[in-house]
Amino acid sequence: MSTTELLQTLNREDASVAPAVLRIMPELAVVVDLAVERIRAGGAVHYFGAGTSGRLAVIDAAELMPTFNAPDGLFVAHHAGGAAALLRAVENIEDNAQMGAQEASVVQPGDVVVGLTASGRTPYVGGALDVARAVGAMTVLITANPRAELAARVEHLLAVDTGPEVITGSTRLKAGTAQKLVLNSFSTAVMVRLGHTWSNLMVDMVATNAKLRGRVIRILREASGADEPTARTALEAASGELKPALLSLLSGVDPDTARAALEHHQGSVAEALRSIPSHNGTRNNRQETAR
Repeated sequence: MSTTELLQTLNREDASVAPAVLRIMPELAVVVDLAVERIRAGGAVHYFGAGTSGRLAVIDAAELMPTFNAPDGLFVAHHAGGAAALLRAVENIEDNAQMGAQEASVVQPGDVVVGLTASGRTPYVGGALDVARAVGAMTVLITANPRAELAARVEHLLAVDTGPEVITGSTRLKAGTAQKLVLNSFSTAVMVRLGHTWSNLMVDMVATNAKLRGRVIRILREASGADEPTARTALEAASGELKPALLSLLSGVDPDTARAALEHHQGSVAEALRSIPSHNGTRNNRQETAR
């Protein structure tokens, strides 16, 4: 093959991943709704994986804080071999079921435990899932093998049948892409259902630098229709908190009233807005979309 032909072959195989993920969406929707119920009751989500699967889990969990201001410990990634294995493969660590079981000792009955293994048989993941199920946690398996050995040991199976890899056995390719898509969909949907967005905007984003602070103002303007000075004034009145500022702009109430409404409705701008009589009897397009 020429280099172009090689790349086109890889791309053709990659194009088959999203349709394969689409086929497991009904079961993924069930998992999302059940996870939201458990989180609202005080539970957490734990990912367990080795190699590529574990690295993808670490990425997904790490990105939820800056994107959605997810509380520390809400999503926890356990990677076989720990931090050292993120940069360099640690041989045989994935075969250690006892290590998986030991790391799962922190799992509580109300938690959600997601095992990630392309082959569906990784002992480290199996050890963690066994402990999780024994304590009453909800168990999920994400795999590329429809006949995964660990399927019988979980309540929910998300098996994305991506087929043989272009490079035989290199599950960092289609299987890894599928796991990334499933994790992105799962965690994002959970965050949306928990009220961390308003329409398609990240209203719980943490503004840790100048670029993000500018984005906060743009979000307020886009969501409310306010001009920049009004948005900045509202944000300042709300002590820099985006959600109370947004609710104030949308409803006309003061930041303290907005903050109280948000707390009462578990941080959901849409639900809090419904509980406040409309300031002027009108709603903008963003409000209607969120309904």
